[in-house]
Amino acid sequence: MKTKPEFARLTLAAAMLLGLVGCAGMSAQDKSTAIGAGVGAVGGAVLTGGSAVGTVGGAAVGGVIGHEVGD
Repeated sequence: MKTKPEFARLTLAAAMLLGLVGCAGMSAQDKSTAIGAGVGAVGGAVLTGGSAVGTVGGAAVGGVIGHEVGD
């Protein structure tokens, strides 16, 4: 079954493209918030073994920290 990895790869590429286009009009603080949320989500997922609560919690904490750093 070659279709699942191919679909996942195309979905990831589309998400990355939309993410780059969506950041074009952001302020520096907005970009810091988004980067903080992304890093926090990855960190939360790693620390909690991939649980949804850890990922969402990490994104929230990372977004707040990124927002304050970009101030």
